[in-house]
Amino acid sequence: MRYPVNEIFETLQGEGRFTGLPAIFVRLQGCPVGCSWCDTKHTWEQQPQDERPLGDILVKTAASSCWAWATPEAMLATFAERGFNAKLVVITGGEPCMFDLVPLCEALHGAGYSTQIETSGTFEIKVPKETVITLSPKVGMKGGYAILDSALERADDIKHPVARERDIEELDALLARCGEKPVYLQPVSQGKRATELCIKTCIERNWRLSVQLHKYLGIE
Repeated sequence: MRYPVNEIFETLQGEGRFTGLPAIFVRLQGCPVGCSWCDTKHTWEQQPQDERPLGDILVKTAASSCWAWATPEAMLATFAERGFNAKLVVITGGEPCMFDLVPLCEALHGAGYSTQIETSGTFEIKVPKETVITLSPKVGMKGGYAILDSALERADDIKHPVARERDIEELDALLARCGEKPVYLQPVSQGKRATELCIKTCIERNWRLSVQLHKYLGIE
């Protein structure tokens, strides 16, 4: 099994339940959802002319649409060659659930890593039961994809981007479909009004705030 990889890097997880934990990020290429505020739009298209050898991807110094095919074995070899210490692997994108992630996650678990997937909930989630699923639902985006009931059911927690009151209402509608889940509210683009709304709602609902710590720290 091969996967289209945009980036592999080690940093701190800056969002959700694992905030502050060292993590290896594997960013996959490809996403049709079309979020207007997306900060990784360079991962949307999987253009053949942007394909590169994996070694070229690993030395990128800026966001780029270049990507490389990589097997789970090649990724594990990269972790070792780079001397990565983190034991959590975050598979993100793009939209990682466009792909069958079972072979990748099983290889990572077999090598002693734990896994977390960050997904929009618009594709069927194919992972082992041990993988932690963080669903960041994208409602009414340009791509026209609906949030799947199966994705809501599988989610271990929900990390919801919030810019206005309507986003809270959309989250309530989603939770009515799947029952109670741990919820993290994340202000879109760290906007002042969005942040104030998230803080107010978290206090009222006993939810948690996710502030994209990596952006405040100025790290990847």
